[in-house]
Amino acid sequence: MIRVDCILDAKASLGEGIVWDEREGLLWWVDIDGRSLNGLDPSSLETRRIGLPSRPGCLAMREAGGILITLEDGFHFLDPATGALEPIVDPEPDRPGNRFNDGAADPAGRMIAGTMPLGPREPVAAFYQLGTDLSCRLLMNGFTVTNGVAFSPDGRTFYFSETVPQVRTVWAADYDPETGEMANRRVFVDTHGLDSRPDGGTIDADGCYWMAGLDGGQLVRFTPEGRVDRTVDMPVRKPTKIAFGGGGLDTLYVTSIGAGADPAVEPQAGGIFALRVPGVQGMPALRFGG
Repeated sequence: MIRVDCILDAKASLGEGIVWDEREGLLWWVDIDGRSLNGLDPSSLETRRIGLPSRPGCLAMREAGGILITLEDGFHFLDPATGALEPIVDPEPDRPGNRFNDGAADPAGRMIAGTMPLGPREPVAAFYQLGTDLSCRLLMNGFTVTNGVAFSPDGRTFYFSETVPQVRTVWAADYDPETGEMANRRVFVDTHGLDSRPDGGTIDADGCYWMAGLDGGQLVRFTPEGRVDRTVDMPVRKPTKIAFGGGGLDTLYVTSIGAGADPAVEPQAGGIFALRVPGVQGMPALRFGG
């Protein structure tokens, strides 16, 4: 039995986007519906909150310092010392009914982030790639709830997912870190046979893909071949995003959804959780190079 601790009873409405900043020893995560970016020192449990003008989606630490974050109106730089925002680009000015959701930096320092509709779940979402020169291009479209962005340890396999119940699939694709081009998209895992739908994902040092299992209250580890290798039961039904952190990158930190949970059944819903799995170590979080 893996011990899972709630290290912060955050009561987040929609906790997401957790990232480990190894330079500062801090966790950063967002409460999407709470419109905030939040910092947590897991050693001291000190916290900070930065209010945001619209719903955030995902983030990445920058090589140059600071944070790249997505809001409803696109990509922004954020100074965590002051909370100041600097807009970069909005790739969907014609879709005000969408917001950004999941994303991560690629091995060459680009940012890949996907969108989703705020209203009815229709296939109007897409993945975008923000270059280190701040150019932005469409990578894929036809999605509803984009999720699960992660890269294999060698950077040559790109993972991404669709959360809606009709699809609930994780895909893999060949990826060229030098050019940012992808090819050979294929089904990695169809989760219809599992208890959970795919939400956020990450990769460990063995090249295994960890999926936050939405609605099933699980973390699921898949081998590079797409086989279930391990499941970890969570004390909440809706874990959302996973990040490896700590000095040895041997702690998994997990965000969760508090909205709609019955506090009598899930008193820690919306919290930040920490656990260790023997023999499992993560990869350093990739940074945005622009």
